Amino acid sequence: MNLDQQNWWSKFLTDEKGVILDVRTLDEVNRGKIPGSINIDIFKGQGFIYEVEELDKNNNYYVYCAAGARSANACNIMKELGFENAYNLVGGFSEWTGPTE
Repeated sequence: MNLDQQNWWSKFLTDEKGVILDVRTLDEVNRGKIPGSINIDIFKGQGFIYEVEELDKNNNYYVYCAAGARSANACNIMKELGFENAYNLVGGFSEWTGPTE
């Protein structure tokens, strides 16, 4: 499900089972990230799938990348793997105006 920044962030802030997933490369993450996010690089291919399969499917995942395309792909992959709730941040980190670290 694609959500704009305001809806994505407000939904996450009220979600007791919410987990922020950053699917960018390590270089991108080193330039800044959303606080508390976990990083699994979607460019790892099968490695990405292995790492995602280790995540708790009972949680709700708030997924972002740089612009929103990779995270949309990640959400689709997660749904195929049995994750019920994966929310894509439309516009990604490049348009993010919330907190960063």
